[in-house]
Amino acid sequence: MTNTSTPDHQIIHGNCLQVLPTLAAASVNLIVTDPPYLVSYRDRDGRGVVNDDAPDQVLGAFPDLYRVLAPDSTCVSFYGWGKIDLFFRAWVDAGFRPIGHLVWHKGYASYRGFVNARHEQAYILAKGRPRQPAEPIDDVQPWEYSGNRCHPTEKAVSILTPLIESFSRPGDVVLDPFMGSGSTLVGAALAGRKTIGIELEEKYCTLARKRLAGATRYASRLQRSSVATAIAAPSAPSTVIWERRPHQSDWAGRILKRGSTHS
Repeated sequence: MTNTSTPDHQIIHGNCLQVLPTLAAASVNLIVTDPPYLVSYRDRDGRGVVNDDAPDQVLGAFPDLYRVLAPDSTCVSFYGWGKIDLFFRAWVDAGFRPIGHLVWHKGYASYRGFVNARHEQAYILAKGRPRQPAEPIDDVQPWEYSGNRCHPTEKAVSILTPLIESFSRPGDVVLDPFMGSGSTLVGAALAGRKTIGIELEEKYCTLARKRLAGATRYASRLQRSSVATAIAAPSAPSTVIWERRPHQSDWAGRILKRGSTHS
């Protein structure tokens, strides 16, 4: 197990079944994770996901995920719909309570069989009674294709950011125990959250460190620029808007000088 950390961000190379017991109870405010779907997936280039054929190595993490999550907090877990019976049993047995379901509609079919597969899905799981967001997000969300350049099942930062902003607060700790290339951590860092990521494959830890370092540098620059702009022109508050830059899998931002903070 290798731990690379800064005061606000940790990336741990190791098996989450071994790493999670080392984390303190109730030390995490939100879990957002995209575990292996247990379908032995291979993409067009033959890339797969470690433990995608090992239910115990995936579902066995949820009891400790429940333990490390703070009371009255949420876990958002993607899942393979064909294995929903296994996932749901693992969540409930660990102590989680389902409080919502999310679907991302794709503009293309991932595969064709009895139907055209055009969605991804996740459950929102509660420990205790989390506060309801002031402005709840829709349970059907737009999908953005990441291109899977960094990882065979890479999620775009843009689809994760609304989850992070809805179910946590600035300064909270966001955990992803199946980190992959680090999209959850990038989105959390840009939203002003602290992060912990755990990943079994070292090559993805290396990639996630680079992505996270870039995101934190960018967020820091934006914060300094926003403060400077507000001091220079207090009558015209600035708005930071996260936007996608063409041909990039990460997010960048721009500061708009406006007379109100509404975009």
